[in-house]
Amino acid sequence: MGKQPIQGRMTAESQEQVVVFLIGMRINSFRALRSWWPVFTAMPRMLKELSQDEDSGLLGYQLLLGGPRVLYTVQYWDSKEKLLAYASAQDGQHRPAWAAFNRRMREGKGKVGFWHETYIVPAGSYENVYVNMPAFGLGAATGVVPVARRGDRAADRLRAA
Repeated sequence: MGKQPIQGRMTAESQEQVVVFLIGMRINSFRALRSWWPVFTAMPRMLKELSQDEDSGLLGYQLLLGGPRVLYTVQYWDSKEKLLAYASAQDGQHRPAWAAFNRRMREGKGKVGFWHETYIVPAGSYENVYVNMPAFGLGAATGVVPVARRGDRAADRLRAA
């Protein structure tokens, strides 16, 4: 997030369907480093792999802190098919990380928690605004344009798609 703010009101350039994938972990015991550290380090490897593959379907992501114990990623994908293909690909980072995570979950007896949520958002069913911000969220994933191009009010931007 070291980028310079873009002055004024901007909105995400994308008006297409987007898949929003939230995935995170909760550290239930900080002392159980062997349970949560591998989970913590697996996500950056997967994001790097996805970011280097232009055809992966990953548009962009944000790493976020959800309190002192919860770390999560908001990911933007161009289709559910590509998200699911990555999740099941035999030759990617995800499958071995998922197998190792499941093994640690059984052995760790609740020392680390895991969650994910997937939302398929049709075109015209989302709206966003970024005021004096660097490109962020969906805007960072797809690019930003001045709000006036899509409507000054949220209701206008929702109708414009």
